[in-house]
Amino acid sequence: MTPTITAFENSPDRGRGLARDMRVRWALEEVGQAYEVRLVSFAEMKAPAHLALHPFGQIPTYEEDGLALFESGAIILHIAARHAGLLPEDAGARARAINWMFAALNTVEPPILERETAGYAERDKDWHGERVAMLDDRVRARLSPLAARLGDADWLDGAFSAGDLLMVSVLQRLQGSALLAEHPALAAYVARAEARPAFKRAFAAQLAVFERSSR
Repeated sequence: MTPTITAFENSPDRGRGLARDMRVRWALEEVGQAYEVRLVSFAEMKAPAHLALHPFGQIPTYEEDGLALFESGAIILHIAARHAGLLPEDAGARARAINWMFAALNTVEPPILERETAGYAERDKDWHGERVAMLDDRVRARLSPLAARLGDADWLDGAFSAGDLLMVSVLQRLQGSALLAEHPALAAYVARAEARPAFKRAFAAQLAVFERSSR
């Protein structure tokens, strides 16, 4: 059965590839798995039918053969476990790749998201400048050890894996910022991942949705 994922009918990222269905699209493209996309509006995301798939009323969701999943990390782990290409066969290397998946979502992403949220939700506050400076330092505290660990390698642990896919997806939220520019190795890491054919196919598919919705 061809899996079906959900995505924004009108994404707030305006075609930048930051909505989390992009991660799932990319993973499916990497493993060569065809998929279908069901677009949902913000109202539909809070309707009972979608809440039955995602209790928090968000995207993406994944459905296949009676299985329904939510949370992009869990979906990608499921895809990687079922298809070759995103997790190494060696048990140790496989565990390390999964370790990097969790690191991307639990350690690196939270301060980046907090900084992003502050940029649009707290901009009018008197203390906004001080808070952004503090949040920038929190992000730097994650990027510096990450850059040191990556070093001059192409990927975090040998071949490209689901760990790299999620880490790059997180770092993309910093593109255009001085924070990412402070670490040329990380900027090059992101660019290397974006040059992958599977990423390009996934990005084009998501961008096409935005372009249709904005006509």
